[in-house]
Amino acid sequence: MSLRVAVAAPFRQRGKDELAENEFVVALSLDRDWFSPDQAKRLVDVATGEGLLERDDAGLRPTFDPGAVTVPEGFVPDEDVLRSRSAFEQVLDDLVADGHEKHEAVGAINQLQDDLAVSIEAAAVVYARRNGLDVSAVREKAVAELTGEE
Repeated sequence: MSLRVAVAAPFRQRGKDELAENEFVVALSLDRDWFSPDQAKRLVDVATGEGLLERDDAGLRPTFDPGAVTVPEGFVPDEDVLRSRSAFEQVLDDLVADGHEKHEAVGAINQLQDDLAVSIEAAAVVYARRNGLDVSAVREKAVAELTGEE
């Protein structure tokens, strides 16, 4: 997933587990020339909202191991990573990243939605959990989307 790669790149580049937010922005905008500074700040917001980054007074920390992420040679993220995704989109991306075929996952999630008479977000979370994926961060977002508390 390109969002995860974009978030991992500054940590890998600097060899750190934590970066000040301005260090992160500089790494994405000036060092790599992937985004403008404003876009890099937006990426921080999106990644934080999707549970990939944690923000505190000291700075930013990834919630995953950046060292386990490969940044392909010549990789440039597209601007879609700056868009917040629904819980369904996040779970589907996680399933695909885990090796599931996208069309098969969508079909199974739709069937589960019909069988359980639940929302597509709830069905996606149930399907992912049944397939061994940790979707706890997305689960909270799905609940917020369902209750209108976004």
